[in-house]
Amino acid sequence: MDIAQTASLALTAILANKLRSFLTILGIVIGVMSVILLISLVTGLQTYITKQIQGLGANLLFVIPGRIGGARSPGGVQANRLIYQDAVNLKTKLSAEAEVSAAIQRNATLKNGSKIDRGVAIFGVEANYPKVISIKITGGRFFRESEQESTKKVAVIGPTVKTNLFVDTEALGKQIDVAGLKYTVIGVIESRGSVFGIDFDNSIYIPFSTAQKQFGIDRLNTIYISAKDSETVVEVQKKAIQLLKKRLSDDEFTVQTQQQTLSTISQITSVLTLALGGIAAISLIVGGIGIMNIMLVSVTERTREIGLRKALGAKPKDIRNQFLIEAVTLSSLGGLIGIILGIGIAFVIGRFFTTAVPLWSIALSFGFSMLVGVVFGVAPAIRAAKLDPITALRYE
Repeated sequence: MDIAQTASLALTAILANKLRSFLTILGIVIGVMSVILLISLVTGLQTYITKQIQGLGANLLFVIPGRIGGARSPGGVQANRLIYQDAVNLKTKLSAEAEVSAAIQRNATLKNGSKIDRGVAIFGVEANYPKVISIKITGGRFFRESEQESTKKVAVIGPTVKTNLFVDTEALGKQIDVAGLKYTVIGVIESRGSVFGIDFDNSIYIPFSTAQKQFGIDRLNTIYISAKDSETVVEVQKKAIQLLKKRLSDDEFTVQTQQQTLSTISQITSVLTLALGGIAAISLIVGGIGIMNIMLVSVTERTREIGLRKALGAKPKDIRNQFLIEAVTLSSLGGLIGIILGIGIAFVIGRFFTTAVPLWSIALSFGFSMLVGVVFGVAPAIRAAKLDPITALRYE
């Protein structure tokens, strides 16, 4: 009996029990769908974060407190020892090669009359911040150096803040309450989205010295360095490290380029993809066990049929191939349905969050579903092939 005829018999057997076949492949469907969906979410997250970081500026470096992956204090928290003088030293020594801007950040509640916006990210930044970070002003302007030095209470707000506090009214020139103090809105920035959980649209920017005075902050969250030439980014990084090491130890700061930051993100998302994909793949194994169970039941139910086929000349390999093809067909069908559902749900979710379905995830899911069919279909197929035809014909 040729393989085409064997496959035809296997397909006929599957279609004869449609409901049972569907319930059998349900575990495979859920497993493949879960794998594709989770991978698409993680891949979309990585793509989104990458675009956001690249959008900050091509030549950007970040100085942050503590060493990434470095030693920690006994309490498990790295102490922040970055101060404004560190930014001043970098600004002075790197003036010919880069633009430097210090930043502090905290969250607070903003008010405009009866309108309230909670959990707003307040950034205390220097007047040269727009030169370092690629941001655009859609209305008004950014504050000047003189306004920073005089600790003037002026603010540049994000689009979400404008929407929440001013709705349809004009924001420029109006005053808002920032954690108990009145600030005059002088500008509105273009939408920037969010990175690492920080919603830059639901944020405001106030002069660095004003923020220090109001909130009593003497430690920096970040020092931004923008190299004037992309070819000198690595050199600027080396010089910045040397300058900071005059006051700080290796474990008290990190100077990262954009490429290093993106590499770190890639490593994190790769581990996340592997972990979530592995968890989702467990349901594929469960589905495979379901296939093996049903195939063993099918062998028992069709014992007389197997005996009759053997009596008519079917070889053990024909019987084995038929049951193996049935198992692989079931798992492959489940894989195809799972792929379609996974891509469809990812597309729907993509209307609200960034998602991306890589081709390798589709190939991996389908390949694994077929492998499950082969592995869990072998035992029932061998059992069917070994049945004695005389005994099988007498089976009731």
